[in-house]
Amino acid sequence: MSQTPISTLTSTPLAAPKRLVIASRESRLAMWQAEHVRDCLKKCYPDCDVQILGMTTRGDQILDRALSKVGGKGLFVKELEAALEDGRADLAVHSLKDVPMVMPEGFDLSCVMAREDARDAFVSNDYASLEDLPHGAVVGTSSLRRESVLRAIFPHLVIQPLRGNLDTRMAKLDRGEYQAIILAAAGLKRLGLEARIKALLPFEPYTPAAGQGALGIETLSKHPDIKHWLAPLNDLPTLLAVSAERMVSRQLGGSCEVPLAAYATWAESQMEIQSFVASVDGKAMCLAKAQSAVNTVADAEALGLAVAQDLIAQGAGRLLPNGLPK
Repeated sequence: MSQTPISTLTSTPLAAPKRLVIASRESRLAMWQAEHVRDCLKKCYPDCDVQILGMTTRGDQILDRALSKVGGKGLFVKELEAALEDGRADLAVHSLKDVPMVMPEGFDLSCVMAREDARDAFVSNDYASLEDLPHGAVVGTSSLRRESVLRAIFPHLVIQPLRGNLDTRMAKLDRGEYQAIILAAAGLKRLGLEARIKALLPFEPYTPAAGQGALGIETLSKHPDIKHWLAPLNDLPTLLAVSAERMVSRQLGGSCEVPLAAYATWAESQMEIQSFVASVDGKAMCLAKAQSAVNTVADAEALGLAVAQDLIAQGAGRLLPNGLPK
């Protein structure tokens, strides 16, 4: 059988797909996500041959330095985008919090799937909560956002970088390199590791990163047929919520170098959103909340913009390592 993706074989946008290739990172969590998308597509299109193209990204290869030092979240998506461009794949599945806030020209965020638990999780083999950790205990996290909150609330703890995929991070904890680690709850739950969670951290003050817990599917702009086929997988409450969150992050230059949080919920046409920008040491923080009637992505982005402007008015630009985006 030809290995050419379906996007190059069909010119009938409304026809059911015959073959789709999903680009994915090869970590266990990323493959779970890709397999989840595959299974959802198979339910929509039973006769479609859905394949997964596993790939190793630059972000997976560099494990000895913090993401903020080596190029940020985009390191997890560039190779997958190259597979879309050269025709090896039709769509790429990402953890949405890893997707840069400004999509490259020619690429679309074509689908946002229903969100898992967006909270952060406290994981430890010896302690039940952050409050139980003794003076000098080492806590691992990959996020400047988490680091800033931890330093503000628990200055007696030692916060250390934690890199690697989820299994690698858990192994480092189990080897005793850390007394506790903070991870996204969504990944643990998706891999059946919920029992390892000692505590789920509350949305205040541990506000999640924009898009945390959601899956995003990226496609090429020139293939609207694929976007059409993905439409049944879209989840409206999640799409609206993350649209507001990503607008806040976009306005403030959100990246791995910025301790920035944004979390929104939407139900019955009402959206609530909370956000903060902080210094890495946790000594300075700008907080903003808002709520409004929201019915469209444009409405959600307008609310996110208002929250970003509130943070900027409070002086958030002074907390950003490179200042506000031009």
